[in-house]
Amino acid sequence: MVDDWRDDLREWLDPFVATLGDRRRERMCPAYVEGLIGPGDRKSVQPMAMRSPGIGYDQLHHFISAALWDSAPLEKELCRQAGALVGGSDAWLIIDDTALPKKGRASVGVAPQYASVLGKNANCQTLVSVTLASGEVPVMIGLRLFLPQSWTSDKARMDRAKVPEEVRTYRTKPEIALAEIDRVRSAGARFGGVLADAGYGLSGPFRQALTERGLTWAVGIPHKQKVYPVDVALIFPVAGRGRPRVNQVPDVPSRPAQEMLESEKWQTVSWRRGTKGKLSARFAATRVRVADGPPQRIGNLGQQHLPGEEVWLVGEHRSTGERKYYLSNLPADTPLKKLAGAIKARWVCEQAHQQLKEELGLDHFEGRSWQGLHRHALMTMIAFAFLQARRLKAAGRKKKGPSSPAATEPTSYQAGDLEPAQSAAAAQLSSLS
Repeated sequence: MVDDWRDDLREWLDPFVATLGDRRRERMCPAYVEGLIGPGDRKSVQPMAMRSPGIGYDQLHHFISAALWDSAPLEKELCRQAGALVGGSDAWLIIDDTALPKKGRASVGVAPQYASVLGKNANCQTLVSVTLASGEVPVMIGLRLFLPQSWTSDKARMDRAKVPEEVRTYRTKPEIALAEIDRVRSAGARFGGVLADAGYGLSGPFRQALTERGLTWAVGIPHKQKVYPVDVALIFPVAGRGRPRVNQVPDVPSRPAQEMLESEKWQTVSWRRGTKGKLSARFAATRVRVADGPPQRIGNLGQQHLPGEEVWLVGEHRSTGERKYYLSNLPADTPLKKLAGAIKARWVCEQAHQQLKEELGLDHFEGRSWQGLHRHALMTMIAFAFLQARRLKAAGRKKKGPSSPAATEPTSYQAGDLEPAQSAAAAQLSSLS
């Protein structure tokens, strides 16, 4: 019974394996994913090969770093499987990034940059992540490497790392995120809206691109993000002398988000129940026009952005004293509790990042190439989706003693991580956060 998960894995992987079209690759794919899930502290190629009977290091390394196979069909299948688990109109697509600390400078994309996991600048790789989530259940479906300008300006360095020609032009993280959103939508992923933190939300072009795609969104912003009152009007200013004014300007100046909310009514809102009771904070919200329209010189204020889209401005005062600010294009009649719930739904991507690293070795890859890193990341996401599928299945069963489904989980996921007696999958998975 202990090895039941391996049998389940191979059956679950059948649609992925079918896309590979080669017997050797069809054998290596399950072996690699099994190595990620199974016991062992290191999930790099060499120790996984040593733990896999009949699988040599050269075989496993060739599969992940050099073999000729296309990742796109596996990525599409991952989107399909994730959609079956958590997709739908009540699901969120969560955009974030995660850092992989590295030594040296040869690994693709490594450079001194901000590492969110460390809370400071560090030598690391940064991956833009895309997570499909419903309630408290995340399934990661996209990881794409961000290349700093120190890389995109160095052709020889990109040549050594075998960076594909089509991604050698510098792209910001929001630009990478938009490409990933388009990819998962074309793969058929269904979700009700997009969530992102302030690293993405501060980008006006990113927010505007989401709206242009007809997507609902809620994003973090800096406290100094400029906004206008919702009833701002454009007027022709009276010219004191000289030519009459030909460009309209706002009748009131823009204000920082923090300042705009100071006079609003703050309410304590609970958005879900955690392991220690209800999770709550104080929230305030008001309708505004974002100052991200075309730039216009306005008198002694200099160059200013004109009013853009009408959205919600939401503030959060946490019990720690920390204050956070958000924008959302949810409908104007959206209750404050629903706004808070949407904003706080983003936390589950952090859970996914943690488990991919701590349990599945996302940050253990020791190769240096673009292809090897992305294939390794894809395999960790496939492994994570399989485990989420098992957890959801286990959550719907009644506990039957020592032979319960939890008892047959891989070594890195012991019975204590799973509580099959719980009636709902979301409640079951919340214990993993």
